[in-house]
Amino acid sequence: MSIPAQASGAPDAEPDGPEDRLRRFATIWSRAIFPSTATSLTRPEFEQHLLPLARALSDTLHARPFDPASASGVGSALVAAHCTDPDALSSTLGVVDSYLVLYCGSNGPDALSTEDSRSRCARIQHAVAGGFSQALRERTLAEQEAIARSALTARSHAEQALHATEARFRAVFKDAAIGIGIADLDGNVLEINDTLTRMFGGLENHVLSHRVNEWVHPEDSPQVWKYYNELVRGEREHYRVEKPYYRNDGTVLWTNLTVSLLRDSEGRPEYQLALMEDTTERRLLNLRLRYEATHDALTGLPNRTLFFERLEKALSAGDGSRFGLCYLDLDGFKAINDSLGHASGDRLLVEVADRLQSCATAPGEMVARLGGDEFVALTTGAETEEEVDELACRILGVLATPIRIDGRELTVRGSIGVVEGPAGERSAAEVLRSADITMYRAKSAGGNRFELADAEADARAITRHGLTTALPAALERGEFFIEYQPLVHLDDGSVHGAEALVRWCHPQHGVLGPDRFITLAEHTGLIVPLGRWVLEESVRQANFWQERHTDGGPLRINVNLSPAQLHHPRLVAETVNILERSGLEPGALCLEVTESALIGADEDLLKPLRQLAEMGVDIALDDFGTGYSNLANLRRLPVSVLKLDRSFTQGMQHHPADPVDLKIVEGIVSLAHSLDLAVTVEGVETRAQADQLRQLGCDTAQGWYYARPGAPDRIHSLLLADAV
Repeated sequence: MSIPAQASGAPDAEPDGPEDRLRRFATIWSRAIFPSTATSLTRPEFEQHLLPLARALSDTLHARPFDPASASGVGSALVAAHCTDPDALSSTLGVVDSYLVLYCGSNGPDALSTEDSRSRCARIQHAVAGGFSQALRERTLAEQEAIARSALTARSHAEQALHATEARFRAVFKDAAIGIGIADLDGNVLEINDTLTRMFGGLENHVLSHRVNEWVHPEDSPQVWKYYNELVRGEREHYRVEKPYYRNDGTVLWTNLTVSLLRDSEGRPEYQLALMEDTTERRLLNLRLRYEATHDALTGLPNRTLFFERLEKALSAGDGSRFGLCYLDLDGFKAINDSLGHASGDRLLVEVADRLQSCATAPGEMVARLGGDEFVALTTGAETEEEVDELACRILGVLATPIRIDGRELTVRGSIGVVEGPAGERSAAEVLRSADITMYRAKSAGGNRFELADAEADARAITRHGLTTALPAALERGEFFIEYQPLVHLDDGSVHGAEALVRWCHPQHGVLGPDRFITLAEHTGLIVPLGRWVLEESVRQANFWQERHTDGGPLRINVNLSPAQLHHPRLVAETVNILERSGLEPGALCLEVTESALIGADEDLLKPLRQLAEMGVDIALDDFGTGYSNLANLRRLPVSVLKLDRSFTQGMQHHPADPVDLKIVEGIVSLAHSLDLAVTVEGVETRAQADQLRQLGCDTAQGWYYARPGAPDRIHSLLLADAV
């Protein structure tokens, strides 16, 4: 580095004092070598670091006797300050050569001659260079030794780590709870651990003698060997599957298999590593649980779950496939359970299940127990139209033979609903619902038979079910209303009263008559609140009529009572309460009870009717002549009116009337009048009927001849116009 004799901004020729000149020398020195110094100090901080070294050079220059060796420490100090770059040394020597004498030559006690100063300065430069070189050499040697020592230590640590890693791998490989095997890419098994050996039956050579691609099993999933080929080609890093293997004794080993690809240092596929978990016992347990979940515990037959799986599979089949289903319910099984006990009932079900299984042995046939005494038999194929009928006949045939239990011979009967058709048109739930409906149709027909499903009958049954479920909400929403049919005096044609007939204004089906829903209401228990509502509305309407009709006597209102209402403990109290709240006299109310409801009635049932009759409420015996009751019983019944069923008067619609009908009606009227009972006739549709009934002495009548059931205001207009 070339240093000018007078740098820009250098100190004046006549400095103020020795210390100021020394600082200026240090400043020039720091500016010269700082760019080539590897230090974290700032330049002002570095200048402060060079100030003691500058003073040491100045002291060496003026020392007596002169010894340049002390300047070698300055070179060592530069190396220690990380000024190890060759440019730093050359710049230092240039600064000493150009500025040491200039700024520090007059700092000593004795003035030095120019020749002596230059000589000393040259020797100082040599000493600084020698110290710098020696210190740099020693530092380099120390660093090399440290590097060598570090390399040796690292190698030792690496060897120890490798040894520890191999030891750990060996421990894991040998003692792992899962089977581990290593094979090359050609499938040759190179090494296996003890666990895998035990999994395959304990013979290591049995495993090592096979290549990986020889372990084929019929139950391998299709993806297994696709994944394997992709892995050995390096296209896949790992795969996981469930795979079975044959052990050396021929038994099957089920595993959860995970295979990973091992690559070399350059990333090329080298080995395959297999990890196997023995799942044989777990699989057997799952199969057992699956069997228990899909089979009936009592009979061993498939249960509802498995049957629905098979049925859905049969219904989803295409290519002209058909199905046939027999839905069996044992007739009278509850009586057997109640009389002999559930243990005997269970033994009976087991025997029935065995017999049913013997009926469905052909391919595509199965028998299942849905629960209780309900069984199903399924057949599939292309010709199920004939096969399902034959299957139903076989079932009834095997049930015909009595079953012996605890020394008793029990005759088993069954009702079967048969559904047959092409696959793909209906769901499993729809098919089973149709079979269930058809089975109940067979049971209603007497049982011990089978019936074929009928779409129209199914629709009617579904409609009945829909009406049944809608009944409670219909009453709450006020969907029911009442129509009134006049009761007419036969002698003068005047309106005697009216019968209340309830109707249902259904949102989907329109106006429904009582024949569509009264039976359903009786089965569900809704008939009691519905009957109470009809009684309240009818009594209120009758009271309204009486207030409007003041010139011809009170109008009576006839209200039907169902058998369930007769058994209701609050019948009398509620009737009294309704009459009192409305203000209607008891004599204006007539409660109609069917003859069949009173056949064999005891005193407990008749007591509430007697109480109502004693209050003045009329009791009418409805549908008289259809219940085959003993006529002598009329004397003990608290009735005041007989309502003759329309079947006795149909022969009187035209002239001349049927003489047999005339004699029967004449006898009934004579008997009734002898017991002080009035006679009302239903279903009068022609003038001929009305004339004949009047001649026979009947008291009142109702029918389309007089008026159809209608709104309550029509009764008032009929009163004004005359009924005939």
